[in-house]
Amino acid sequence: MPDRAPQPVDRQLPTDEARDLISLVRDIAQREIAPKAAEEEDAGRFPREVFTLLSESGLLGLPYDSEYGGGDQPYEVYLQVLEELAAARLTVGLGVSVHTLASYALATYGTKEQQLEHLPAMLGGGLLGAYCLSEPSSGSDAASLRTKAVREGDDWVITGTKAWITHGGIADFYTVMARTGEEGPRGITAFLVPGDAEGLSAAAPEKKMGMKGSPTAQVHLDGVRVPDDRRIGDEGQGFAIALSALDSGRLGIAACAVGLAQAALDEAVGYATGRQQFGRPIADFQGLRFMLADMATQIEAGRALYLAAARLRDAGRPFAKQAAMAKLHCTDTAMKVTTDAVQILGGYGYTADFPAERYMREAKVLQIVEGTNQIQRMVIARHLAGPESR
Repeated sequence: MPDRAPQPVDRQLPTDEARDLISLVRDIAQREIAPKAAEEEDAGRFPREVFTLLSESGLLGLPYDSEYGGGDQPYEVYLQVLEELAAARLTVGLGVSVHTLASYALATYGTKEQQLEHLPAMLGGGLLGAYCLSEPSSGSDAASLRTKAVREGDDWVITGTKAWITHGGIADFYTVMARTGEEGPRGITAFLVPGDAEGLSAAAPEKKMGMKGSPTAQVHLDGVRVPDDRRIGDEGQGFAIALSALDSGRLGIAACAVGLAQAALDEAVGYATGRQQFGRPIADFQGLRFMLADMATQIEAGRALYLAAARLRDAGRPFAKQAAMAKLHCTDTAMKVTTDAVQILGGYGYTADFPAERYMREAKVLQIVEGTNQIQRMVIARHLAGPESR
């Protein structure tokens, strides 16, 4: 029904290399991702072959050092790649963001020897990562996690259950936060655990309202033994590593949210310009025109916000507050824009014949993952007014 094809986002990119990179991503998205998205999401199928292609194309390690197989790209560019992928299929965009998050600890806090040994395969060798912080009884209060790692000679033995793990059960490696010392944030240490480690297993994937193609599962660690050379950073440094990773990861979620919202806007504009009522396109009616204008404005504002935060990060300046703002605004925008897209399509928007209803279901999770939007407001407020009184 749409008679107006969506126009590519007009991006301000820093280099010709970045422009070529975006062209490559758009080509992959149009040929390999978008055409299968609806069918595979409905079937709950994870597109592992797409991630293999992305790895072979150098797209799974973009913000990391080329010495270890990365792409040497600034976050300003990496996030716009995520946005393009998420617009084609959120399962893919979010999956790349999670893989990047899972690689962060080793790439940022690992020793030179660890990085040389593991990063090339993680960033460009076809592997897929998962990030294990949350547990059944510790989500927003991540510092209360109970998974334990006990030292036995040159090894650590890890026991516990992680929850809400994207790629749980299919990942090739897991970045796991476990308690090695005292209660609270100072007793947590980070480990790199192989996906085929003895004693590691995953529960059946959660039955979710959206993103059915992206497996989310509990991961059980039953006496999983890893050598000390798979400990990342110092003992007790794990929580600081986790929070640092999440600052960057929240920018990934913000970019994915903008991509999803852009896809919903494109669908709404195409439908509104093609659908005839009362002898003219419904896009002629002011009520719908104003909705489309508001949707586009919020998307552009979100894009500007996440890029501003990314440029701070690229410059080596503090960006945690801006990352929280970007995650908050962009994911709230995605929820509003996708809901409005369903409204513009009317009854058709409520059917699976059009992607608007899928976009709306997918948008909801973005307000929850990697710190709920209530947590983002707490983070922002602490930067403004200081810690809460106890």
